[in-house]
Parts: sequence; C-alpha cells; structure tokens
Amino acid sequence: MKAIVVSDQAAGTAGMTLADRPRPAAAGNDVLVEVHASGFTPGELVWSTTWTDRLDRDRTPSVPGHELAGVVSALGYGTTGLSVGQRVFGLTDWTRDGTLAEYVAVEARNLAPLPGDIDFTVGASLPISGLTAWQGLFVHGRVQVGQSVLVHGAAGGVGSVVTQLAREAGAHVIGAGRAADRPTALDFGAHEFVDLENDSLEDVGGVDLVFDIFGGEIQKRSAGLVRAGRTLVTIAGPPEARPADGVAIDFVVEADRAQLGEIAQRVRDGRLRTLIGDVASLDDAVAAFNPTERVKGKTIIRVRP
Repeated sequence: MKAIVVSDQAAGTAGMTLADRPRPAAAGNDVLVEVHASGFTPGELVWSTTWTDRLDRDRTPSVPGHELAGVVSALGYGTTGLSVGQRVFGLTDWTRDGTLAEYVAVEARNLAPLPGDIDFTVGASLPISGLTAWQGLFVHGRVQVGQSVLVHGAAGGVGSVVTQLAREAGAHVIGAGRAADRPTALDFGAHEFVDLENDSLEDVGGVDLVFDIFGGEIQKRSAGLVRAGRTLVTIAGPPEARPADGVAIDFVVEADRAQLGEIAQRVRDGRLRTLIGDVASLDDAVAAFNPTERVKGKTIIRVRP
C-alpha cells in the first residue's frame, strides 16, 4: 500500500515521504480499515509516541496521522461491534502506525459508525477537534447552562468546535485570538471576542471556565480570570499557572465511541460545523503539509476519490 512515512524527527513535515509499506493485519480486537480520508496534526511529529512504541523501542519509519474516516475491510480475531463494509470514523492509537495510508489497523473500540450522509472528508476532520472539545468542556470542565467560557484559539480547529458546543450548552462564550480571527470566531457562535494583540484580556473579568490551547503567558493571565471554585482546562501540557481559588486540569484526548456518536449527530443536525482548509490527495500530501502560505483550517488528505 501507499503511505506517508517519517524517519527524521528534526526534519518535521519537510521530512515526510510517500512510500510503499506492507498492508497491516488486524490483530485481536482490531479492524482493518480501508482509509478514505485522513487527518493529521503537525504536533504529532514532536510526540515521542510517533517515533517509539509502548516499550520505547524505535519504530521508524512511522506512518503519522491519527484521524480517519473509511470502510471496515477485515475483522481481527474476537472483534465485535463493527462489521465488514461498515463506514466508520475515529481516532487511532498514538503508538501504532497511523492513517496517512491506504489501510490502517485500529482497535475497534476507537471507532464509531459514520452515518452515510456525512462525507468521509468531514468525518476525518472530526475526531481530534471534536473529542478534545467535548472532553474539555463536559468531562473535565463540566460546563453548565449560564456559565461563561473563555475559548482561546476560537477560530481554530479545536476552538471553533469548543465555541459551538459551549454555546449550544447554554454558556456565554468569549472567543479569543488574533484580530483577523474575530469574524470567524463570531460566525462560529462566540458572543464576544478578545483580540489578544490589541485588547486587554483582563477586561474580560471573571469567567467560569477557560479553555486554553496555548500555555505560557496567555495561560498565566487567563488563570487570574477564573472565578472561585471554577476551572482552567488546558491541552498545552502540565499547567504553568493555576487559578488562585480554582482548579487547573490538563488532559490528552482519548477515543470514545459514544462521544463520537454525539458529535456526528450534531453534524447531521446542522448544529456543528468543522473547519476544513485544504483537501489533497495522498500523492500530494507532502506538499499539502508544507504549504508556502498559511492555510486556515485543517488539511485533510482524501486517500480515495
């Protein structure tokens, strides 16, 4: 099969190459998926799990990409809950070869059925942004109706989903980001927007939940806005700052079939949109991940037409 591989961590996306790789086999409780569309997060190339397995052994050349939408091609021994020919989408294991390939082997529990009226391209754009937003808001942040939520990167892939889900949950959403992102954040449902380049973040006042994606100085300033007993949630690693009278939680997104189902239903109902930038073929993936100018939205690789 054809796949994108990486062998040199220092090279980043410039070190990606298109190569022939053996088609993986479905182990126990796995399914083999014929990949139709794949998502990729550039941050993967600094994760240790992209380069080593669970026992810290080198596993290069590695196939990156952990989001997929496709069709079940084969079942491993003992696999239940999915069937051959079924449309699926989901999030693959961090320590195994990923989804920038024509086929991928993945644990069945990491996948959910993909409704027929959701395009594979859209399906592949949902797992990381959708699950990160869902888990940060509802599992870790426990957002409630009437609360105020400060969303950093509100016009980005994760932040735009956080904004939509928080607003639907009845929260007052304050988006934050660069000046040029204001129209996009408001279009996705933010009630207000803070321009981090020109506005004073502190003018926001007290909030019930901060959804942080940056860490660093922005996180430190945001921690001071959290009301007593409330929460700062971050995906930027261990918190560098904590609210004086609240809590700070960092987490790594996990696959969850039920949550994927909730996300897919919202897409079908028109309650949730995903931010897709460029769509490229597997043959053009290396160029797509090394653009000459900034692409707004997530790049999706359409593995099959």
